[in-house]
Amino acid sequence: MADINIDPIAHLQNATNFSTFGGNNASIIEWGVNTVKSLSYFKIFVTLLCILLAYDQISYQLKKGSIVGPKWKWYPIIGPFLESLDPKFEEYKAKWYSGELSCVSIFHKFVIIASTRDLARKILQAPKYVKPCVVDVAVKILRPCNWVFLDGKAHTDYRRSLNGLFTKQALAQYLPSLETVIDKYIDRFVEVSKKNKYEPQVYFHEMREILCALSLRAFCGDYITEDQVRKIADDYYLVTAALELVNFPIIIPFTKTWYGKKTADAAMKIFEQCAQMAKDHIASGGESVCVMDAWVKLMHEAKNRDDEESRLYHREFTNKEISEAIFTFLFASQDASSSLCCWIFQIVADRPDILQKIREEQMAVRNNDLSKPIDLDLIDKMTYTNMVIKETLRYRPPVLMVPYVVKNKFPVTSNYTAPKGSMLIPTLYPALHDPEVYENPDEFIPERWVEGSAANAAKKNWLVFGCGPHVCLGQTYVMITFAALMGKFALYTDFEHKVTPLSEKIKVFATIFPKDDLLMTFRRRDPLTGKVSE
Repeated sequence: MADINIDPIAHLQNATNFSTFGGNNASIIEWGVNTVKSLSYFKIFVTLLCILLAYDQISYQLKKGSIVGPKWKWYPIIGPFLESLDPKFEEYKAKWYSGELSCVSIFHKFVIIASTRDLARKILQAPKYVKPCVVDVAVKILRPCNWVFLDGKAHTDYRRSLNGLFTKQALAQYLPSLETVIDKYIDRFVEVSKKNKYEPQVYFHEMREILCALSLRAFCGDYITEDQVRKIADDYYLVTAALELVNFPIIIPFTKTWYGKKTADAAMKIFEQCAQMAKDHIASGGESVCVMDAWVKLMHEAKNRDDEESRLYHREFTNKEISEAIFTFLFASQDASSSLCCWIFQIVADRPDILQKIREEQMAVRNNDLSKPIDLDLIDKMTYTNMVIKETLRYRPPVLMVPYVVKNKFPVTSNYTAPKGSMLIPTLYPALHDPEVYENPDEFIPERWVEGSAANAAKKNWLVFGCGPHVCLGQTYVMITFAALMGKFALYTDFEHKVTPLSEKIKVFATIFPKDDLLMTFRRRDPLTGKVSE
């Protein structure tokens, strides 16, 4: 073979000029560099934006699959975010009845809504696949270490440690202080109306305050001052606004989420101080009169016992842990109970026959003895009053939907699997308005709850307090509190509601309220004679 002399420099030049397939690499590289240089920042931005928009639409289509929902995201990226800033009950209802599963996508958060009773129950009882998420910013406002964000056995054990705070025996200890609060607000509501010359006025804020006062007195007893109660009640709507279903997922100064976190932090600081006072009170041999007392007492008793339940209290819960738990109790109760309060006063005031039956029952269970304090025995006898409360909860359920996040791919139906990371929301309203279970579901009929009725037998439809591992801890507390509240207000006040075209319209603000914010007036009433005084 002939010798071949290779010039290394020439060889390198040839290598950069020709590809294996005869292409000109140098030309391609030079073209690429020149092209990038020629692109303006605007063109790069537009290109990246187009890629992002395409990805958002493709991702939505893949996640949507066959379930009901907009064919395309007509508002790229943000989806129906602007509509969600002013949520309308009618739009929610249309969504529920559009199909058993429907969806939207907001800021690339894929949201699946389950509308049937059976799907709602399936989701609520599926801790393997889902966990409560409230909203993205909730972890920051309620604090990441809060017990509500625990999962699996850790959540189960913590919850078991709280069950003893809401037994009937424990609730009986809180009733005297609750009755004191009710008496105080009877006087206040009458005085507010008197100052307004008994002209109907908005009572939405007063209803929120009385429920906040009742809750905080039950939770913290006399360790919390009236000024602190009023401050928390006045500011709590900031927490509600911060935890709306659709909100910015990060906390930016001077936004709803920022104000909400400030309010939550201030309230939890007060609760920490109350927790220490409760510990001091029980350590000195004091009696339990509130939730904090009961919790601390269980911890003290556990030191000398070794049964399975007591072992849950063997460790000392810190003031911080107690304060965070108390705040979640307030979070769970405040908006929902305020909603119930507004609706029950409106409904009963608009139906004098129902109000009269409540008054007759209240006198009967007391044997006309108005000096008799409220106790559990008295409340157990308030059959009709309890039916009115239960029907209000069915007719106007405070909680419409419960957001969960999917932690593992969840085969919700045989045809659809919810993707990991999506938000899955079981809806409670349709199950409570099912005409196959509740005859004339859009009518208010307390008598449907008589013992042995079809409504009482339909346990699966009664989703007011949820079901499964996260079923509401305070459902007995709610029934007892409202029986006491309605009983005393029915006896000692004559309350009237001004009906407007918006009275029966539903406003969604975390929970639901009358759209006209409840126009009422209260006068003093003599329970024995029925005489109304001004």
